[in-house]
Amino acid sequence: MKKKRWLKWSLISVVILIVIGVFGATLYMYQYAFVPGQKSFLNNGKPSKFYRDNQKWLAKADKVKWYQKSATDDLKLDAIYVPAAKKTTKTIVVAHGYMGYKEDMARYIHLYHDLGYNVLAPDDRGSGESEGDYIGYGWPDRLDYVKWIKQVIAKNGQDSQIALFGVSMGGATVMYTAGEKLPKQVKAVIEDCGYSSISGELAYQLNDLFGLPKFPLFYTTNLMARVRAGYNFSEGDATKSLAKSKLPIMLIHGAKDKFVPTKMVYENYKAANAPKQLWVVPDAGHGEALAKQPTAYRNKVAKFLDQYWEK
Repeated sequence: MKKKRWLKWSLISVVILIVIGVFGATLYMYQYAFVPGQKSFLNNGKPSKFYRDNQKWLAKADKVKWYQKSATDDLKLDAIYVPAAKKTTKTIVVAHGYMGYKEDMARYIHLYHDLGYNVLAPDDRGSGESEGDYIGYGWPDRLDYVKWIKQVIAKNGQDSQIALFGVSMGGATVMYTAGEKLPKQVKAVIEDCGYSSISGELAYQLNDLFGLPKFPLFYTTNLMARVRAGYNFSEGDATKSLAKSKLPIMLIHGAKDKFVPTKMVYENYKAANAPKQLWVVPDAGHGEALAKQPTAYRNKVAKFLDQYWEK
């Protein structure tokens, strides 16, 4: 009898220890992946001269601050608006990457400004100067971008023409946004190295960084994200959004991307249910396409957009 009782309590103790261990690991993973802050795995060394030069350009460029409240939880969101040198109805809304902020997009803001467009660059929830204590991976943020689009139209007029552009997480953000009901003024989307789903990217990183399978931490972390951040990251699937979207899309990806695997761009391209164009850049890693081929990048995005602007 004593032996059975001992065995029972031993099993209960093991279960309790496992639960505590999983809970602790889940807290760690949520902090690691969802809470804004410095991340050791994103340390890419000293910024390049190309990056620094564009940061200097943006610091001196004429720009104004725009604000709005988030679509779902009343957070104050911040953006910068860089008007074109010559008045135009055409505006590019750019979305930054994971743990990034609007000024990180200086090289892209510069590119589109030089092409003659107005540029709006928001800080996502929990990023830059915007409020929030979690990273949305583009999914809740997509609803904020719908509001940014409407603000462009309200301020620049009903004759506005708008295109969406994003890199990495920002690429996923604009693909998610494309799947929403958007004003007719939105004409096209360009995404650079965005993932095909939040689930796919997080499962890939869980294995790549920690050598762990999806079960159980992937699922327990999703549960914690639903409780603390208020969204289910399993819903963030760019392929489903692209299947619904009727917007023309250009998809760009580095052939040597190890952060968002290159295979994901082919999944997104296959899913897109509208006029589409694919450019996989040889020898480019994650987010390196513009730096590797600046002239070709500029020419290709300009040519793509020219097809869809109203003359």
